[in-house]
Amino acid sequence: MIKLKAMIIDDEPLAHEILLDYLTEVSFIEVTKQAYNAVEAMSYLSQHSVDLLFLDINMPKLSGIDFLRVINEKPQVIITSAHRQYALESFDLDVSDYLLKPYRFERFLKAVNKVHQQVQLQKNISPSQTGDMEKKAFFIKVDKKLVQLDIESITSLEAYGNYVKVWQHNKMYLTPRTLISFEKELIDKSENFVRVHKSYIVQKKHIKVIENKSIEMVNQQIVPIGKSYLQVLKSFKG
Repeated sequence: MIKLKAMIIDDEPLAHEILLDYLTEVSFIEVTKQAYNAVEAMSYLSQHSVDLLFLDINMPKLSGIDFLRVINEKPQVIITSAHRQYALESFDLDVSDYLLKPYRFERFLKAVNKVHQQVQLQKNISPSQTGDMEKKAFFIKVDKKLVQLDIESITSLEAYGNYVKVWQHNKMYLTPRTLISFEKELIDKSENFVRVHKSYIVQKKHIKVIENKSIEMVNQQIVPIGKSYLQVLKSFKG
C-alpha cells in the first residue's frame, strides 16, 4: 500500500489537533509538516514534496485560494473550511474534496480514501509493475476522476482554451491540460501520432481522407491542416 506524505496548512491549532486525531486511524497517511500560514507552507514546498495538502482558506497574509493559484506543482488538495461559499471556486482549482467544518470522521475518511485511490492510480503505472501497459495506456483527469485511455483508441486531440478535447472515436473527454504536454507524452510512446495544426494532434491509423487543407478522421471529424504543418503530410505516405 502506498503511504502518502501530507501537510496541514491551517492557522487554527484546534484544526491541527482534530486532523491529527482523525489521522491516527488512517495508516496510509503520514503528516510530514504542519504549517500555520500559507507563506510557511510555500517555503516548505520549495524544498520538499508532499502527496496531499489539508488546506484552510481563511488565513493571514495569503488565503488558501490564492495559495493554490500561485504554487507551481500542486499535490492532491483537501480543503478544510468553515465557509461554504468558497466550494465552487475551490473545485475550479482542481481540489480533490471540500470538507466543511465541523466535519465528522466518516466524511473525512471518504475524502482521504478517494485521494489515496487517485494517487495509487498515478503512481502504480510504471514499467516494472505494468510491462507494456505504460506504452499502451495513460490516465487523464476528467472532472474529479482519473480516466484510463488506451492510446491505440485515441483518434485525435484538440486544444480548447485551457483544456484539451481527447477524442476516442465518437466519445470525447475534456481534460485540463495543454496540447504541448500531450504531444510530448504521446510521441514518446507512439510514432503514430502527429501534430497537423497548432490546435490538433491526430493518430495516423485513424485517418480516412487527406485533402489539401483538411483531414477526415474515421469518426467523421474534420481536422484542419495548418500551413506550417503541410510538410508533415509527407510522412503519412505508406
